[in-house]
Amino acid sequence: MLHKQFDFLIIGSGLAGLYSAFEASKHGSVAIVTKSKLDVSNSYYAQGGIAAVTDSEDYPHLHLEDTLTAGRGLCDYTPVDILVNEGPDRIKDLINLGMQFDTENGELSLALEGGHHRRRVLHAGGDSTGKELVRFLIQKVLNTSSITIFENQMVYELLVEEQKCLGAKSFNLDDNSNLCIQAKSTILTLGGASAVYQRTTNPETTVGDGIALAYNAGAEITDMEFIQFHPSSFYSEEGYTFLISEAVRGEGAHLINSKGERFMTQIHELAELAPRDIVARSIFNEMQKCGDKNVTLSLKHLDGEKLKNRFPSIYAKCKESGADFLNQIPIAPAAHYTVGGIKTDNKGKTNIDHLYACGELASTGVMGANRLASNSLLECLVFGKRAIQHAQKNTCIASLNTCQEGISVDHDLSDLFLNHVNDIAKAMNTKVGIVRTAQHLQEVLDLLDEVKSKFPFKTNEYYSMRMQNLLSVCALITSAALARKESRGGHYREDFNTENEDFLAHSVQQLNKELIFVPVEIKSE
Repeated sequence: MLHKQFDFLIIGSGLAGLYSAFEASKHGSVAIVTKSKLDVSNSYYAQGGIAAVTDSEDYPHLHLEDTLTAGRGLCDYTPVDILVNEGPDRIKDLINLGMQFDTENGELSLALEGGHHRRRVLHAGGDSTGKELVRFLIQKVLNTSSITIFENQMVYELLVEEQKCLGAKSFNLDDNSNLCIQAKSTILTLGGASAVYQRTTNPETTVGDGIALAYNAGAEITDMEFIQFHPSSFYSEEGYTFLISEAVRGEGAHLINSKGERFMTQIHELAELAPRDIVARSIFNEMQKCGDKNVTLSLKHLDGEKLKNRFPSIYAKCKESGADFLNQIPIAPAAHYTVGGIKTDNKGKTNIDHLYACGELASTGVMGANRLASNSLLECLVFGKRAIQHAQKNTCIASLNTCQEGISVDHDLSDLFLNHVNDIAKAMNTKVGIVRTAQHLQEVLDLLDEVKSKFPFKTNEYYSMRMQNLLSVCALITSAALARKESRGGHYREDFNTENEDFLAHSVQQLNKELIFVPVEIKSE
C-alpha cells in the first residue's frame, strides 16, 4: 500500500473535478484520482452547452422559473436561486481565465434548448462544449504544480472514522498496486450512473461508483428514481449510439414517426422543445404505437450550411455512421443523466464531515424531477466553487486505523462478472426505463437479489467490489422507483400515471435504513 497525503483529494476528472481541483490548488496541495484517463468523462461528451444568463434581455429570475418548471415541483428553491444568480459570475471567471465560447458579431452566441424560454445556452466548438471546457481546464490543471494526477485508479473505499472522511483507497488494475490518500477534504466528482443501462449516451465507466462509495460510507442518497433519458440518441441496429444534441431541435429539427407525421405539435405547446421527459416519453409511445425501434429527426427543411457549421462533430459522426445529418437521422431515447445522487447542502457538503460531492453524482436540490437542459455544466462550476470555499477551512489530517489492507484481482471471476453486468443492464433498460410498473420493478429487485446470492464474492477482491457496487446502485434506482407511486418528471409509472401531491418530496436512502421521503424546500415568504 502506497501512502500519500494532500490537502484536497478530488475523485473524478469531469468538469466538476477539474474545476474543483483548479480552485482548490489556490489553497493547498491537490490530488486528482480518476478511474480512466483525465479526459474520459460525461462532461467531455456534453454537446449542447452551458446555460447561464449573459444576455441583457434575459434575467436570472427567468432562468429560475424555467428550472423550477422543468423540475416538476421537486426543485429546492435556494440552490436554484444560487445557481442562476452565481452562474453568470462563474462564466465570467472562465472567460477571464481564457476560455473561448463561440461568438457571433462580437457577442456570445446563445442557443435555445428544450424547456428554456430565452436563448441562454453558451457553446464552444459548435457542438463540442464539454470537450472544449474539459480540454481548457485540463491544460490549467497540468500547468499547476500543486496538483498531482493519479490515472487508472478505481477508488474502492472512503476512509471514514467517527463520521469524518479522512481520504480514500484506490487500486490500479494496470500494475495491481494499492494507493491510500489521506486528505483534509475529499470531493467526489465521479459522474452519474446511466451506464448501468444497456442503451446509454454515457462512457462505460459511468456506473455510479461515486454514489456507491458514498452510500457504503453512510452518506444520504436522494431521488435516484429520476433517470433522465435523452430523447435524441442516434439509433443503429448494432446498438452503437451517440448523442444528438438538444440544440439540434433548438435550431428547428422535427420529430417524425414512421408514417411521416410530425407528432410533438399535438402533445405540447413547445413541440420538439418540450421538457426532456415529455419528449422522451412521447417518442417511446410513438415507437410502441407504430411497432418501431426508432423515430426520425428531420432537418431537411433547415439551412444545411448553417447546420454543418453549428454542429461539426455531430455532422461528422453521422456521416461516419452512414446517416445524412442534413436530411434525416434515426433516433431513440437512451439513459443519459442521473438526476438524483449524493445529498449535499448548498456548500456541496454531505452528511459526512469533510466529504463533498459535486457534479452529476451530487443531488444539490437544483434538478428536481427532471434536469433543465444545459444546467448540469453550470451546476459543476457553481457548486464546485462553493465546495472548495468551504473545504479550504478544514484542518488537520487525523491518524488512520484503516489504511493497511489493499485488494487484489481474481481473473477467474471476470467472465461471470461481465455476464451479470450485461443481464442487469438489459433488465434495467427494459424494466426500469422510460415507462415503469410495480411488477417490472419488483422483477429487477428479484434479479439483483438472485445475482447477490449466486455471485462468489471474495473479501478485498476487485470484481467482487465492482459487483457489489453495481448491485447497490441498481437497487437504489429501482427501490426508489418502486416507492414513488406517482408519475413525475423523469419517473413515469404506468400503474400510477399522474402526479400525486403526497409525493412532493425527495426520496432518501441510507445504508441499513428504510427509504423515507422528506419535504421539498420552497421559497420562504
